[in-house]
Amino acid sequence: MRIVVDVAPLSHPRTGVGNYIRGSLLGLAQAGGHELLAFAPAGARGRREIEQALDGVEVERRLPVVPAAHALRTAWSRAGRPAVERVVGALDVFHFSDWWYPPQSGGLRSTMIHDLVPLHHPEWVHSRTERMHAAKYAHAARTCDVVIANSRFTAADVAATLEVPRDRIHVAYPGVEPVFAPDGECTDLGRPYALTVATLEPRKNLATLLRAYAHLDGELALAVSGAAGWGRQPSLEAPGIVRLGYTSPAELPALYRGASVVVYPSLFEGFGMPIVEAMACGVPVVASDHASLDEACGDAAVRADPLDPDAVADAIRTALDRRDELAARGVEHARSFTWLANGQAHLAAWESR
Repeated sequence: MRIVVDVAPLSHPRTGVGNYIRGSLLGLAQAGGHELLAFAPAGARGRREIEQALDGVEVERRLPVVPAAHALRTAWSRAGRPAVERVVGALDVFHFSDWWYPPQSGGLRSTMIHDLVPLHHPEWVHSRTERMHAAKYAHAARTCDVVIANSRFTAADVAATLEVPRDRIHVAYPGVEPVFAPDGECTDLGRPYALTVATLEPRKNLATLLRAYAHLDGELALAVSGAAGWGRQPSLEAPGIVRLGYTSPAELPALYRGASVVVYPSLFEGFGMPIVEAMACGVPVVASDHASLDEACGDAAVRADPLDPDAVADAIRTALDRRDELAARGVEHARSFTWLANGQAHLAAWESR
């Protein structure tokens, strides 16, 4: 098969969606046996980001540099022409992201849905994100032969909310790259720290974590890793809080390994990749008890009501007390998530049609 994969989200600094796209391409390349092309129109800076993200991934690249790349991708999606084959040539599968939905004239049409947060909770996302994703979801439900979801939770949500037939929906769990491992360099912040990794936006629930942290009476520092998102940002000026800003994927393993505990109190996820990354690094994890995180957590995390600061604080203490047990359980759980398995799941979905 000749498989063309849209990599437009890699034109921005990588977070969850970008990490998933890179990992999926890595898994597809490892699975072998097919011609693989990474495609996205991007600005000059965006192209550099994509090239950097794909470093080490054996994949052909078609990355035309265009001005106003976002506007062009949006216009192409809305216009419904020309077919993507005009740029990338003949294909057997075209797999596109959340960012746009260019037309095609032949082959299998496939997309990835990471979550339906913009539909369920538009108050948690930027208005542009709501508009862009809602249009993509509707288009995907109408036109795609295959919809890939990152968890059984998301797959069920897609079936119920978008009314996509279940035989068109397939699950491909995220993987964990080998750099996320217990052995290796550890970040030293000068004192023990709890760590949270997330873009600073309402859904990630940092405000509750800050209230929980106030109940810990200075037992740990609280390191906050994540780029500024949108909306009102909680103050990070309190004593003991270390704001790290965006942390590159290359720096994350050491940051995880240096933490006493990783806390992920998100209100809603498609999967929750930082949970398994932290586990793979041998660190105990506290996570929201929302059902969307069940598959990432397995039985290896301490769960807490994400709206109850006392419960989150208690969960952090429990994780510290059970550190060795949870670390061992988490490493074992994280081993079940590989990018090779992810690539194979994509191939199985496409080959089933």
